[in-house]
Amino acid sequence: MSLNTGDPDFIGGYTLVDRLGAGGMGVVYLGRSASGRHVAVKLVHQQYAQDEEFRTRFRQEVAAARKVSGAFTAPVVDADPDAERPWMATLYVPGPTLSEVVRKQGPLDGRSLRTLGLGLVEALRDIHQVGVVHRDLKPSNILMADDGPRVIDFGISRAADNQTLTVTVGRVLGTPPFMSPEQLRSPRGVTAASDVFSLGSLLVFAATGAAPFESDSPYVSGYQVMYEQPTLAGVPRPLVAIAELCLAKEPTERPDLAELHRMLDALPDFAAAAATAPSATQGPHAQGPVPTHPGASAAGAPEALPPQPPGEPAAGRRRRGRLILTAVGTALALAGLTVAAVMFATDSPSPDTTQPTASAALPKGWHPWRTSLSVPTSGPQMGYQKSGCVSDATALYCGGTGFTVAAVDAATGRIRWRWGDTPQQAKPIGVRDGVVYAYRETAERGRYVVALDAGTKEQRWEQPMSGAGSAVLFPGGVLTLADGEGEFIAYGTSGRLLWRSPALPGKFCEPTVLGGVPYALCSPTDNSGLAKEGPYTLLRLDPADGTPRELATLPKKSLLLGVFHDQPVFLVPQTAKDVYDEGYVRPYNALIRVDPRTGKTERTALSHTMYGSATVLNGVVYFVQDNGTVSAVSPDTGRRLWRRSTDIESLSMPVRSKKYGQLYFSNRFGRLLALDTRTGAEAWRITALNDVGIGGVAVPPSVMLVKDEIVATAGYTAFSVRADQPSARPPDQPSTQPSARSSASGQVTSPGATG
Repeated sequence: MSLNTGDPDFIGGYTLVDRLGAGGMGVVYLGRSASGRHVAVKLVHQQYAQDEEFRTRFRQEVAAARKVSGAFTAPVVDADPDAERPWMATLYVPGPTLSEVVRKQGPLDGRSLRTLGLGLVEALRDIHQVGVVHRDLKPSNILMADDGPRVIDFGISRAADNQTLTVTVGRVLGTPPFMSPEQLRSPRGVTAASDVFSLGSLLVFAATGAAPFESDSPYVSGYQVMYEQPTLAGVPRPLVAIAELCLAKEPTERPDLAELHRMLDALPDFAAAAATAPSATQGPHAQGPVPTHPGASAAGAPEALPPQPPGEPAAGRRRRGRLILTAVGTALALAGLTVAAVMFATDSPSPDTTQPTASAALPKGWHPWRTSLSVPTSGPQMGYQKSGCVSDATALYCGGTGFTVAAVDAATGRIRWRWGDTPQQAKPIGVRDGVVYAYRETAERGRYVVALDAGTKEQRWEQPMSGAGSAVLFPGGVLTLADGEGEFIAYGTSGRLLWRSPALPGKFCEPTVLGGVPYALCSPTDNSGLAKEGPYTLLRLDPADGTPRELATLPKKSLLLGVFHDQPVFLVPQTAKDVYDEGYVRPYNALIRVDPRTGKTERTALSHTMYGSATVLNGVVYFVQDNGTVSAVSPDTGRRLWRRSTDIESLSMPVRSKKYGQLYFSNRFGRLLALDTRTGAEAWRITALNDVGIGGVAVPPSVMLVKDEIVATAGYTAFSVRADQPSARPPDQPSTQPSARSSASGQVTSPGATG
């Protein structure tokens, strides 16, 4: 563009030939030296020239830029930060910016993306090697030259050895859709990983025409960067895994430049994707995460993540039906303003966006259903504090806080029968060969193991057990503690006594079954007889006669996870000290496997400190934190395989679908979530139920599979959806609560409409 009236003719001995552009900090001109060399001259706006803080930052920019030189950066050739109006000249690079290229020509193809990504990685390598973090990597700061991209404008970079500026609290400098969470949260402390996050946003923009965090409001964009998952609609599949790694919320989760270079170098050629810039109707904030699975065919265009139809919310966007007042302050104080931002969101169901190709195996006559399990009860409750269901091929058998044992038809949700007249506060022990095993407790007689006919609820037998222990099924029968707690006792399927076996003296032993074999964990007791949290003795009980064998001693506060290669697996805490602070979450840093034949233990250090509840499924340890973060860890190596921040709090332990390669979770409000077992990518989610029962949110949630039917419990409610069609929802409003008599007679408690 031509020079404007009032533009200078010369700056620092350079003749100004043309005006290249203008930005928030100044104007950029095309200049020519006396020898004919072309330079880009950046002249600071007059209003900033009087701002000493700005001058300090400009000096810092010049110093940082002078340190950097490389094939993919534009070197500084001259500067005067102390002039009346500070200026800086860099080598002129002919070529449009990345934003201009994408706006005019559309998204880049695979080859162009690979060239862009590799060039930017090399530029960042040169920048970071001299202790500089760019901090404003965005499309308008990338020049697309014929021989590769050039990174320009170090306007808010900070050299590692520079004095941190004293700035107004809340003043954050950068471009929100391309900033990292830590740059918004704590701008003075960002590291090179911040530029990797920005690079991930750049690659998504170049591949789709839209940033992964984009809104008409910079405050909303900043909120998305900090708390929401990136929008990856339309991203070609070969690029998805790279983008997800770069856009991890935690800096330590992002790849380093060497790893990123390897991944980009392997990026295949593919046709450019269609632009996915948000429509005016939809708005960028309405888009949400969609299933992300790396990999594509070797020829032709890759399979891209589908753009969302206008007017429909994408699967996975977190929406809440209430006003969220967020005092963003330092986090979203943009353009030099300290602000409090108000975020609006609504709650609506997210359509399932994945349609697995395999046909679902479902109970005959199945349709989505919802059933209330709560019934009027009285009397003392058992102290297990654990709700949930067990199942056979046609029915569920549920028990828990607020309701008695109920047999629920797996296809329709109809209550077949109820048993008992006091709330169990414990899920049934199990079901096998047409027999449901449950607990009975009375003040006069104590606690019993009870065997019920699965079809008729007729009681076949009952046998006494300890009031302090639990019972478990093993292939030969039922294992529990004898009344008095000094012995293990096993009952056969007919109720006859199989064997008794002494427990360890002076310790409390809890029976368990691992890989079909009876075990027990024994811990010391205090002076009042209460069990301590370890160290634990692991006993293996002979299934034939109960002979106990001490295998190993496990550290204090270890957690039993399950079995891996027929070996018991334990999670070991980083610290076993007693902490009673509210909100404290114990860290774990190792796994211990025990050889069931020799008792030899093998300790495997975890690559990352882990938190939350954990379990072993199909040879992978899954950690679930209260804040909704789910991680997968290899028990062989201790290496973290993936980590996913779901933002759904109070998730249940997962259940795994082998057919669809997915993990399913429920939460206390009946929200369901599916994650890919290989990558942790979100496959789908559905919104919470309308009402899970009075006081129900205090009851831990659970989820299970009956064939390919997902059955979840939340509060006093059980409900079911198909694993391959989760958007086919059960009715939001359960039927009117039946009386105890109608429940016992097997009347339907939910109409079971097809949602």
